[in-house]
Amino acid sequence: MSKTGSQSDRTPSQLIDDRIGELGDWRGEMLARLRALIKEADPEVVEEWKWRGVPVWHHGGMICTGETYKKVVKMTFAKGAALDDPSSLFNASLEGNTRRAIDFREGERIDEDALKALIRAAVALNGGRAGG
Repeated sequence: MSKTGSQSDRTPSQLIDDRIGELGDWRGEMLARLRALIKEADPEVVEEWKWRGVPVWHHGGMICTGETYKKVVKMTFAKGAALDDPSSLFNASLEGNTRRAIDFREGERIDEDALKALIRAAVALNGGRAGG
């Protein structure tokens, strides 16, 4: 990890920057793109770093996480089961009563408009208002 000081001295945004850089492959590019789309959908989003290395985005409550695995970048929506998904973006964690996730694989195209609409809906569900 490229850092100046200990991990606890770094902001969550800096830690997410570090993670993107550490990945150094399509997963880092995907995480960076998803992060940019979250910020476009909700410029007031707050970034956090939880559970020993998971980027988390909040606005009025948790919106989603950005987990990286060997073959997928997983975007898990904390209250995804309560969200309308007219574009059928959710493709993982479909069996639960609360969360829903989107697994992005190498080379997959992101439906950016649909994803931003889903992010805004998650913010609204938390009682916030997303701009963008």
